[in-house]
Amino acid sequence: MTENKPVVILPMRSEHLDSVVALELRCFKVPWTRDMFEEELENPLARYFVIVTEGDIAGYAGIWHIHGEGHITNIAVDEPYRGKGFGKQLLNNLIKKGAAEGIDTFTLEVRKSNASALGLYMNCGFKAAGIRKNYYSDNGEDAVVMWRKP
Repeated sequence: MTENKPVVILPMRSEHLDSVVALELRCFKVPWTRDMFEEELENPLARYFVIVTEGDIAGYAGIWHIHGEGHITNIAVDEPYRGKGFGKQLLNNLIKKGAAEGIDTFTLEVRKSNASALGLYMNCGFKAAGIRKNYYSDNGEDAVVMWRKP
């Protein structure tokens, strides 16, 4: 795969779920289930997107619109597509779509050990605001709480 292949970001639909769930299993130690994604697609406060290149879903991202704030739930990029800017494209898409719905403040949690994600979020204007102790159930790892405010 070259970096000049066409890329498109689309709203996630039920026909994407087989690929999204498979990607989720590859990316996370405690993956979301198909049922969880189906519930998210029905949730009127949730917006999920996939990034597609050469017909393959390379990643996905989601956000909840809660009381004027955007809570970024997940961003995942499949291993072969990492380091190509897809995570940044997904994050910027969430921010742009959120802004179109009146969201100007965004938050998320990220594993303290996930240096690449921390770098991405800081590069996109997020700042660390605190720590959630023992947040992750698989190993008790702390989460860094990050905010992006106007």
